[in-house]
Amino acid sequence: METGQKTEEKKRELSAFEAKNEAQKLAFAPVVFQVVVAMQRLGILPLICKHRKGINIDEISKQTQVSNYGVKVLLEMAANADIVKYLDDDTVTVTMLGYFLNSDEMTRVNINFTHDVCYDGFKYLTESIKNGKPEGLKTLGNWKTIYPALSILPEHIKKSWFEFDHFYSDDAFRDALEIVFRENPQMIFDIGGNTGKWAFASCEYNPDVRVTILDLPSQIAVAKANAEKRNLLNRISFFEINLLDKSNKIPQGADVVWMSQFLDCFGEDEIVSILENVKQAASPHTTVFILEPFIDNQKFDAASYCLTATSLYFTALANGNSKMYSVKAMTTLVEKAGWKVVEEFPLIGESFHTILKCRLA
Repeated sequence: METGQKTEEKKRELSAFEAKNEAQKLAFAPVVFQVVVAMQRLGILPLICKHRKGINIDEISKQTQVSNYGVKVLLEMAANADIVKYLDDDTVTVTMLGYFLNSDEMTRVNINFTHDVCYDGFKYLTESIKNGKPEGLKTLGNWKTIYPALSILPEHIKKSWFEFDHFYSDDAFRDALEIVFRENPQMIFDIGGNTGKWAFASCEYNPDVRVTILDLPSQIAVAKANAEKRNLLNRISFFEINLLDKSNKIPQGADVVWMSQFLDCFGEDEIVSILENVKQAASPHTTVFILEPFIDNQKFDAASYCLTATSLYFTALANGNSKMYSVKAMTTLVEKAGWKVVEEFPLIGESFHTILKCRLA
């Protein structure tokens, strides 16, 4: 079983009364989530956080231009959810939970991703599970998978998607660069390069390296425009490829193949196929680096919780068949494709990520 829960940590069994109470919280959890979003976007929660000694409802209404009624119904639910607390009938202050909902960057990124990208689509989770297709994607547009659409999504949705993606990879890059450049690569293939962040970081880290970004045409267009702004077109090249089409072959010439939060975008058979494609282009000296936040290799329960929730984004919206994987599961797929993991770098830097260094078996 793939799980991020530590087996030695056994949770106390809830009493019947406690379980029924928690069940009601789950029944109305979507309401509480939308209350948090509304309080943030209306400026109510940020305002309360600025007044740690308390602020009255009339003043909140006046400063946010939200009706007294609107402020009251939001605060009443927020108080029941322990986001704020009443000091008296008309005065509230923020709780520790409310503080983190308002001020923690990871929480902000997760909330925006869930609300802007996923929320409407999750209504189709049941159908997605039944059909093995991302049935919720229809809430964003008419595509088979989300990936060709990333560059053309509505701006606020695109912003939330990329902030989510970058938040969980950017912190890993500094340490990852040190690991990758121990191989002294002259040519790096960045497969699934998205906007080009890894390619740009590599060029900044090493003045001699060249990078080829391999991705779908829509993403290549974005990466190329970003590279042009940075005057890096002389060091970064581009290769349009659809890795789900087995007739599309990865070219030869890479010293290092880099895949950052890429393979989790595919089902198990697809991962094997992609790694076999990498193999046909590899030389005996090619090194593959796989950067992933594995669900069984996290320091904190909250990290595993977020990752397993992200799996359901893949189910309902992204492609219908991928998920966040465990180290063991990914290693098995790597070996099935004719590679072997020669070194593992767990939880590099301050990130949630592990690097698997792979060579031909």
